[in-house]
Amino acid sequence: MNSHSASVTFFFIGNNERFWKLWNIPSILVRSCTSLSASLHPGGCSPDLTEGTKTEVAGKAQELKFRCGCRHFATNFSPFFLFTGHSKQLMNDVRSKLEEIVGASKNWSEHLQSLKERASLSNQLVSKQEDLPYRRMKDSYLEAYLPLGSQPNLREKYLNVHKHVRFGRILEDLDSFGVLISYTHAKTDSPTSHFSIVTALVDEIDLVRKKIRPDCDLKFTGNVTWVGKSSMEIQMHVSQYHDDVYNPVLDATFVMVARDPANKGAAVINPLKPEGPEEENLFKQGNLNKAKRTKLKETSLLKIAPNEEERKIIHDMFLGTLDMRTISFHSRILPENSVWMDQTKLKSLEICHPQERNIFNKIFGGFLMRKAFELAWANACLYGNSRPHAIAVDDILFQKPVEIGSLLYLSSQVCYTEDKYIQVRVHSEVVDPLTQEHSTTNIFHFTFGCETQVKQVIPKTYGESMLYLDGKRHFKARVIKN
Repeated sequence: MNSHSASVTFFFIGNNERFWKLWNIPSILVRSCTSLSASLHPGGCSPDLTEGTKTEVAGKAQELKFRCGCRHFATNFSPFFLFTGHSKQLMNDVRSKLEEIVGASKNWSEHLQSLKERASLSNQLVSKQEDLPYRRMKDSYLEAYLPLGSQPNLREKYLNVHKHVRFGRILEDLDSFGVLISYTHAKTDSPTSHFSIVTALVDEIDLVRKKIRPDCDLKFTGNVTWVGKSSMEIQMHVSQYHDDVYNPVLDATFVMVARDPANKGAAVINPLKPEGPEEENLFKQGNLNKAKRTKLKETSLLKIAPNEEERKIIHDMFLGTLDMRTISFHSRILPENSVWMDQTKLKSLEICHPQERNIFNKIFGGFLMRKAFELAWANACLYGNSRPHAIAVDDILFQKPVEIGSLLYLSSQVCYTEDKYIQVRVHSEVVDPLTQEHSTTNIFHFTFGCETQVKQVIPKTYGESMLYLDGKRHFKARVIKN
């Protein structure tokens, strides 16, 4: 970004006791930040990021088998992403390529002219999917490298005080990378794409490792594995190079949608043609994922009552908090080793500056995910009285774009706990400073793990009970799967 304006963050903690609790946790937020890079050793963590000769590439290509969407990470070349004699694509290049593809303005002051130019591309849209050429899964396959080991000056952006990689930064990179994969699937002959492709949903992110090293290169791979009429499912994987091999870090599934050049309506996208049984299974899984999302929406606690088992859970928790000496429904006692849910809130405010805009001059979705994750992490840190690690992210629905100049309110709350796990929900809403209108933009769900068992969170009201059940559903869906 060319703008040098900064983002301002304010934290609101329910009471002073929670603030001092956070302050006193050893090695959580307060630690000397000197000589961080000096203690990192990149040896064996930086592969050569240049390709060999055409003869060498051809020889290696014969030895490799392409596995779309595979959860096993390749430890050497991919035959579908080669730049002979040139450096491989770096993560810093992703943003620049996206700007070129959509003809985005380089400066915020030029964004209105850019919008006018994109609006003129509407005549390139088609009304029938049959009018567009088929794409194969390998057509959209991309690799991008984050050279933390070979470029030490890049580390500071990704490094946290505990000498690990900030997961929020990885969320930003995944979002940009997923959009570039989508544009690769929907490539056109024109130098400027007439599609506006945006992130609609983060279906799931499952982490394989608790911590990501800041001194070893990361590799991002991914491709389109399912296509509807205007939506695409993207599977991405991140691995880290260490001891001469790439080791898995996380698997992610995003859903992208194609819209018209003005980003006002849906646009028909190129169909996908699976090749072979493995790709057909991936495509079938995409259909199953879509059906699952539809079912979850239909069975949401915002629409129908909890099932019999869930009703019993809530009633038993309610009875467990009654003061039997008073024989009153209003007299409640907090059970031992428990916390009332209304005491687990942590909030923040972001001023949405142009610096955080995306290629369509809205606030970058990856930035929203990073801010939500970091707030959720801080809340889990407070609740568990220790440094938590991320386990999963799921069901992040982008309901509405965030405009430049908005005030973004983020409200996190611990909604479910079990053993050593904490489920945190973050609600995001924007306020127009002029009209004072409030609008929900996102709901985020994060699962964290702690080293020791955590206290049980107890709902007090019916609304909190529904949050508890919703958190329990998300937790079971992610942790049981993992």
